[in-house]
Amino acid sequence: MSLVYVALALFCIGLYGTLTRRDIIAVLASVEVMLGGATVLLVGLSATSNLAGVSTPPGETSGVGLVILVLAAAEASVGLALMLAVARRLNTTRIDELDEVSG
Repeated sequence: MSLVYVALALFCIGLYGTLTRRDIIAVLASVEVMLGGATVLLVGLSATSNLAGVSTPPGETSGVGLVILVLAAAEASVGLALMLAVARRLNTTRIDELDEVSG
């Protein structure tokens, strides 16, 4: 049960950082912390699912972790590319200074 609390704490810390930060880099880091909380929960539940009477193959736990790691890397690369495009175009990384959307 403490695994759920750790994952919930990580997710809440990331959510707080996402809602309160004004820099794009800090928001992206906070989203990564939220994803880390979800990763801890999913991998932990996958590893302990044998305790609930459900048998899991030996490689399934590492498979869940690997899929989430790949998704986190893809999300980080897309987020950094978008941040770099915004920073080059508008010369700022502050979210509150991004007030209009144009094509």
